[in-house]
Amino acid sequence: MLDRHIICVVGARPNFMKMAPILRALSINLSSIPVLLVHTGQHYDKDMSDKLFDDLKLPRPDINLEVGSATHAIQTADVMQRFEPILDAHNPYCVIVVGDVNSTLACALVAAKKGILVAHVEAGLRSYDKKMPEEVNRILTDQIADRLYTTERSAENNLIKEGISSDRICFVGNVMIDSLLYGRKSAPTLSKILQSFDINLLESTNLERYAVVTLHRPSNVDKLDKLGSLLDILAEISKKIPLIFTLHPRTKNNIIKFNLNSIFKNKNIIFLPPQGYLEMLGLLSNSTLILTDSGGLQEESTALGIPCLTLRENTERPITVDEGTNTIVGGDRDLILSCVDQILLGKGKSGKIPEYWDGSAAERITEDLKKWLCI
Repeated sequence: MLDRHIICVVGARPNFMKMAPILRALSINLSSIPVLLVHTGQHYDKDMSDKLFDDLKLPRPDINLEVGSATHAIQTADVMQRFEPILDAHNPYCVIVVGDVNSTLACALVAAKKGILVAHVEAGLRSYDKKMPEEVNRILTDQIADRLYTTERSAENNLIKEGISSDRICFVGNVMIDSLLYGRKSAPTLSKILQSFDINLLESTNLERYAVVTLHRPSNVDKLDKLGSLLDILAEISKKIPLIFTLHPRTKNNIIKFNLNSIFKNKNIIFLPPQGYLEMLGLLSNSTLILTDSGGLQEESTALGIPCLTLRENTERPITVDEGTNTIVGGDRDLILSCVDQILLGKGKSGKIPEYWDGSAAERITEDLKKWLCI
């Protein structure tokens, strides 16, 4: 009879950062139990996925389901269909899913229907905005998961309000911060990053201080009015501080589609393609300010002590606002520019490091798994 495994699932870029420290901790705390790493292939850029595995020192996946891009319904269904035979073949102790992407929900659902235990890492986060597909994935995954690992205390309150018993919940801290602290020492310098794109730091704009920008959410980039307004605001900010804008393919395509290409002529904005994990960490670590609609960057900015302006109307990570360096600004031009001015005057939020954001969340998860699974 084959050895029983613990199956770990990754599907999209944020999953990799969350799973890497868990796999390292499993190899130490549950070394007698084989681990099967399943990559659903949800991430659109296989080259970028490969680089993330290298940056995070993740082992190559044992199985790649290669589902690729599609609508939410088709992608979720494809993952479910391709994941079921893996469970039949390996009869795992449990399936570990992380985050809130389609692969998270799909694999949790298949496992739950087959009576296999599911552990959800990063449970209980809520934006209370069901227009975000991730919010639907979060809510449903938490309802069917057997063990729910939370990153902040407020997440437990969210889960209890939804009828989930407290004995299923375990507060462990943030595995994203485990990866950040592990990888920070290997992050390249700004000059090295720019040189890799044939950008000479001395010939470019003065980058003693700069802001990092990321935009990718459909609510920000899929409509002409909203994207045009945000680009106008960024152009205004670039008069105050140079911007390094890592350009998501969705955003780039829509800038071209909506004929907003004039933004590319702005000499105070350096446009870069999506960066590897370590390169992005290098950019963030040396920045003065971060402007983003990413959930992960809200957490990373808090861990790094760098002011963050979140270009959304809400956040599923309230601790980054209540305790960290994050401010929710939406698309409010006056508020954004006012906050930028305050930050440049040295009056931005300094925040503090939240509880258990200490680089040991994965160890707490695996110690709990050992007790929970009785192995």
